[in-house]
Amino acid sequence: MLIKFFAYFLTHSNAILTDALESIINVVAGMFAYYSLYYAAKPKDVNHPYGHGKIEFISAGFEGGLIFIAGLLIIIKSISNLIHPSQIDNLDKGIMISGAAGLINFFMGRYLISIGTKQNSIILKADGKHLQADTFTSIGLMAGVAIIYFTGYLWLDSVLAIVFAFMILITGYGLLRKSLAGLMDETDEEVVQSIVEVLNETRKPKWIDVHNLRVLQYGSSYHIDCHITMPWYENLSVTHDELKEIEQVFSKKFQGRVEVFIHPDPCVPESCRLCQITTCEVRNSPFEKKVDWTLQNIQGNAKHII
Repeated sequence: MLIKFFAYFLTHSNAILTDALESIINVVAGMFAYYSLYYAAKPKDVNHPYGHGKIEFISAGFEGGLIFIAGLLIIIKSISNLIHPSQIDNLDKGIMISGAAGLINFFMGRYLISIGTKQNSIILKADGKHLQADTFTSIGLMAGVAIIYFTGYLWLDSVLAIVFAFMILITGYGLLRKSLAGLMDETDEEVVQSIVEVLNETRKPKWIDVHNLRVLQYGSSYHIDCHITMPWYENLSVTHDELKEIEQVFSKKFQGRVEVFIHPDPCVPESCRLCQITTCEVRNSPFEKKVDWTLQNIQGNAKHII
């Protein structure tokens, strides 16, 4: 941030100021993210039975809001400079200084995304993507400032700042949208699809169908609940063992960062036509067709039928 502001005071370029203002957001959002990571890591308690991980979505929304405000301020200042242009100096030095700062951001962003992916942390991934987006913005701005340096068209400085401010607004909107989706427990289709795939790979004939599957994210952890249809004649001990096996499938998929609630349903006569248990002696009708579990039928609150 200090490097970029030094470049701005050296050049008085609106485009470089755009880059510098976004760095303020990086620092403020980083401090809030630091506290959020500490708070999210607290264990579950009576008042927070699902843990404290939701604060990660609040942090991402806070960062998105700051980015959005910065984009609007940049647009306002750039329009003002179009009407009342000011002198720009030392563009060659400004390009080199801001370019170096952008390179630092790129490698820091890549590191944060890597750690965030391993730990399934929306805060670290959001910060990393923001820093990398900041790098690409810096590259574009430096290219634009270079054009100004060689052509002498000073009005391009404010135009470039406005263009990249709109890009910043899009980044801010994306983080706000992600944050609200998490706070409102919106279905993450990518996560649900990965669950569908692992269930199809490990399914057993006794798991007649899985339905009413719901996934909630709390920071880096997930809460999964679903219904599973199983043979009505199995005793409770056998059913419990099957449910534990499914829980282990989920635990392996999410590397232990998961809580699972499974409600067992007894099969009904309509289930016979898709049931693959070949040794069943109480069939109501013969097996007709294997029903693959999909994103659509696994989330519905109804047993699968043909």
